[in-house]
Amino acid sequence: MDKNTVIGFILIAAVLIGFSWWSQPSQEEIKAQQEQLAKKELQAKKANQERMKAQAEMQAAAKAKIVSDTTRLFYSSLKGKAQALILKNKYVELTFSTKGAFVKKAVVKGFKDRNGNPDVTLFDEKEQNLNYTLIAKENNISTQDLYFKPSNLTDSTVTFTAMAGEGKNITISYRLGKDYLLHMQMAVNGLEGFFAPNTRTMDIDWQGKCRQQEKGFTFENRYATLTYHDVEGGTDYLNENKENIDKEIKETIDWVAFKNQFFSAVMIAKKDLGAGSLLTSIPQEKGSGYLKTYQAKMKSFFDPTGKTPTEFEFYYGPNNFRLLQRVEAESSFGKDLEMQRLVYLGWPLFRIINRWFTLYVFDWLSKLFPMGVVLILITLLLKLITYPMVKKSYMSSAKMRVLKPKLDEATSQFNRPEDQMQKQQAMMAEYAKYGVSPLSGCLPMLIQMPIWIAMFNFVPNAIELRGESFLWMKDLSTYDPIFEWGKNIWLIGDHLSLTCILFCGAQLLYSWFTMQQQKDQMVGQQAEQMKVMQWMMYLMPLMFFFVFNDYSSGLNFYYFISLFFSAAIMWTLRKTTDDQKLLAILEARYQETKNNPRKLSGFAARLQAMQEQQQEMMQKRNELDRKNRK
Repeated sequence: MDKNTVIGFILIAAVLIGFSWWSQPSQEEIKAQQEQLAKKELQAKKANQERMKAQAEMQAAAKAKIVSDTTRLFYSSLKGKAQALILKNKYVELTFSTKGAFVKKAVVKGFKDRNGNPDVTLFDEKEQNLNYTLIAKENNISTQDLYFKPSNLTDSTVTFTAMAGEGKNITISYRLGKDYLLHMQMAVNGLEGFFAPNTRTMDIDWQGKCRQQEKGFTFENRYATLTYHDVEGGTDYLNENKENIDKEIKETIDWVAFKNQFFSAVMIAKKDLGAGSLLTSIPQEKGSGYLKTYQAKMKSFFDPTGKTPTEFEFYYGPNNFRLLQRVEAESSFGKDLEMQRLVYLGWPLFRIINRWFTLYVFDWLSKLFPMGVVLILITLLLKLITYPMVKKSYMSSAKMRVLKPKLDEATSQFNRPEDQMQKQQAMMAEYAKYGVSPLSGCLPMLIQMPIWIAMFNFVPNAIELRGESFLWMKDLSTYDPIFEWGKNIWLIGDHLSLTCILFCGAQLLYSWFTMQQQKDQMVGQQAEQMKVMQWMMYLMPLMFFFVFNDYSSGLNFYYFISLFFSAAIMWTLRKTTDDQKLLAILEARYQETKNNPRKLSGFAARLQAMQEQQQEMMQKRNELDRKNRK
């Protein structure tokens, strides 16, 4: 960087600092701005309170109408006392309420919660409600207001009946499968005359709060999403960071999931959920104990004659890829549900890597080794697979390094700014003499980026890491704090993660190795430009720290190990490469090419043709400039 450039940067900085000082507001202006901002915040808060109050009044009015409508037909079923009934197996325990005949509490066994309890409670009666509304000619029927009588009760079955008169009733039957799948049938009897002849649908209103199950609120919140599956294939979800209220889904869907990072409650319809479903996802504040508030307003099949029951299946369990595949096979609906997509594996390219490589290797290794060792072994396996390409790329960079003196000599006469095209051509011609491709040095990053991104999607969604400890890390699925202070600080949060620090340190080491290697092969102005690039590469680990400090220790540990081995490979290759021997090989190749010249082909030929065309255009432009000056 020459003197004029330095002076230019200093002047620009002085102008920016001076302008910032001159344009900063006075104390009176700052106070006025603060008062105006506080006034706007107060108005927004008041408007939000009024909106929430209006919504509550509308919901109360709607509920009062439904109760009134239901009262006329199911008068005897509106009185009673709610009882709790339990269906259970060794994997899940579901508590039902006789009022509404729905699951009011779901407990997944065998997974510790963040407070150390042996089982995870997905929701309880204060956090879950499910209502079916049957639209009749005159009187709407709402199941949430009816007291059902239970029968056929075992550990895996129960039938609920709400009486409307002799021979007139609603029955809802449940059957719990061998693991996490609950089957439901709903039918009316003797009520055909109360519905219009064209009635074929029922309304469903499912509401629930998504509990915080893990230690890291922010990290877990990224993976808590209201997810749904299109009948035509593929899943989608509501934005996890934004407030979505009654977002209309135009596609016909066959399941909706109230999803947490590692657990889900899923409602699956046999006859699909019609187009026009309204889905709501509202993020909750940190410290509230909840991540999101979910709601799904849907329509599904209903037969008023009672000949064909309405059927649903519910899944209450972990987001485990292989388990979800098995549960789908157990479904009696015979649909391609793709429930394993609740475990997000990334965009198509990265999903392919995770689906057909990472999962199989992970499953195999996890049967033999602890999870921390599994991450190390996966890293070593990936390094072993990519080593031949990485070595080839390194050798290409090494060839450019040993040729640097010859490049300096070949381009020494092109030092003016207008000679940069000729300088570039001279460099490419020199590389061509020795059979060296300058583009090969970019290969390591191109090789590793898809793998890095694939693991970025895989590790945070691997429930197998949840609660698993390794070395100092107590839980590989969340951050590993060395310091915590209980108060949120902008960009950092409320803790320092040791694996994040190690990862950023390894990134800094790897960047230094890379910069050293590239610096040895830069020519002319490239070396000056490299200084700016060097500072950017050194600042990248700092940027990564602010991003990854809240991420899981398993992911940070994988990146640390990966970068450490990458730096070790670079160092080993550098130490074992004999520059003099490599230069002798290149000289021999040059003599062979000189004695037996070969015509360029492929990319090299296209690059040469493009350079010759640019040179011809520059010559014509220079001739035109000379004529104009005359």
